[in-house]
Amino acid sequence: VLTSWSDDGTLREAIRIGKASRRFDDTVVTAAVSMIDSLWQPNPAPTWVTCVPSLRRPELVRDLAKRLADQLHLPLVECIEKRRETEPQKRQENSVHQCRNLDGAFGTTGNMPPGPVILVDDMVDSGWTLTILAMVLRKAGSGPVFPFALASTAGGDDR
Repeated sequence: VLTSWSDDGTLREAIRIGKASRRFDDTVVTAAVSMIDSLWQPNPAPTWVTCVPSLRRPELVRDLAKRLADQLHLPLVECIEKRRETEPQKRQENSVHQCRNLDGAFGTTGNMPPGPVILVDDMVDSGWTLTILAMVLRKAGSGPVFPFALASTAGGDDR
């Protein structure tokens, strides 16, 4: 089950198609920016954007984060590195395995601004990836971390 911050079936379908085609449509990005600006309004206001890196699909989330950053008039700073391949979180048996799967998998590159940041991912399965990366960013000196994903696949088969 693919769920998102929007109940709009058209948007959910556009997210599903974008994930499959490896690029999200402009309507998805525009809707995300509108949601961030109008509904979410993170406080303190983010001063930069970063994204969850992927070794399997390196361009999908990076492209989404870049387009979001551009429309939000914020810089995209790619300061997170994935140090080793991990199993997909959705394949882990439970929360302990999900957390252990990510242990030591991510680090920072050191070119990170200190202000509040939006951390972008496309889909959330367990939530552990965003949790671990928020901790990594904070430990490395970032400001508050605001995790953002287009949708959640937790508990469903549309992954």
